[in-house]
Amino acid sequence: MDLADLRGRPVVVNVWASWCPPCRVEQPDLNEAQAELGDKVDFVGLNIRDASRDNALAYVRNYDVPYPSLYSADGSALLPFSGTLTPKSIPSTVILDADGRIAASVNGRVPTTQTLISLVEKVLDE
Repeated sequence: MDLADLRGRPVVVNVWASWCPPCRVEQPDLNEAQAELGDKVDFVGLNIRDASRDNALAYVRNYDVPYPSLYSADGSALLPFSGTLTPKSIPSTVILDADGRIAASVNGRVPTTQTLISLVEKVLDE
């Protein structure tokens, strides 16, 4: 998947790992935000530092993740976000504007569904 293919509307990129307790806590909020925002934005998960694809796939199944996730065990998929995210940025969420630029980020767990929705709505309003 190339994030450039999603240009034209905002994209929410969530960085997670199956072994990460805060990731498990925030996943229902991410799912709810994605459902509420519908087709106004795209959501993409970015799984880093997981030992195997099986662990990542089990997480996606167990938490009913409704959007695609990329698997990057070595964290190299974070390179486009250098300066905003580090290899230790688990969990974190980045919101890209319609032109693919970083418009907002949350380092750590998304506190609430409404927090994420509000951030995305600000990007939509720009």
